[in-house]
Amino acid sequence: MSAPSAPTLIALLHGPDRPGLVARVAGWIFERAGNILHADQHRDNEKGIFFQRVEWVPSEALAKEGRPSGLDAEAAAFTAFAATLGMTARVASSAHRPKGALFVSKADHCFHDLILRWKAGEFAGDFACVISNHVDLAAAARHYGLPFHHVPVTARTKAAAEARQLKLLRAAGVEFVILARYMQILSAGFLQKFGRPVINIHHSFLPAFAGGRPYHQAHERGVKLIGATAHYATAVLDDGPIIQQDVVRVTHRHSVEDLIRKGRDLEKLVLAQAVRWHLENRVLVYGHKTVVFD
Repeated sequence: MSAPSAPTLIALLHGPDRPGLVARVAGWIFERAGNILHADQHRDNEKGIFFQRVEWVPSEALAKEGRPSGLDAEAAAFTAFAATLGMTARVASSAHRPKGALFVSKADHCFHDLILRWKAGEFAGDFACVISNHVDLAAAARHYGLPFHHVPVTARTKAAAEARQLKLLRAAGVEFVILARYMQILSAGFLQKFGRPVINIHHSFLPAFAGGRPYHQAHERGVKLIGATAHYATAVLDDGPIIQQDVVRVTHRHSVEDLIRKGRDLEKLVLAQAVRWHLENRVLVYGHKTVVFD
């Protein structure tokens, strides 16, 4: 579906369920001469929590102006309105394209796949730079027109390396990071100081076979399914809120190399979908879980 010509606002909100929430939200937008394009909601029946994603074109005058200040004011007004309903809201504008950074090591399948999708216009955001603890993908990154930063990481230099990474991210105005098979663990301090989403791809169907060499673990157990998991990185390794997962069938005839090959295909698809949903503001993190309005 083609994007609307006028900028839109997208709100993700959640809070205690009560009668009339959908009507109240729609009424607020209608009263301000907005036009709702998409609306979806979900109720957690066990906890009584209401979740909603709503996208609308603001009033015709505001939409024509397309001024960030006007859109920001509309977003702030909606956030304040949601609070009167006991709801927490996050509002984004389609006019804003977040800048991201790719963290890579030596594996290149997710790296190439993401950049080619970006070049094809699949993502509602942009990549600002590539950061790696190896130089293997330097030429490829520059071929794509992306600045490449080599930041070696060892146990002794990890703190200094992360400080340099943070400096690079801030200088580039990066608003999210993708760990495209970056084979280093980001410290809790890095995640806290960065303070923005970090999307990781794990070559396993979490929580099974967490940690290293998951395909070898799976092969030893004789599994019939292997998978990939995209999730937000947290201080606890491979334990962040899950955005997307997928699986493929395997048999006893498949070798470890077969599992790795099939897994790489899954990793590309799962990570790309997670990035797409994140940039389209379809992912609402709640506690240890996510609600994904796909």
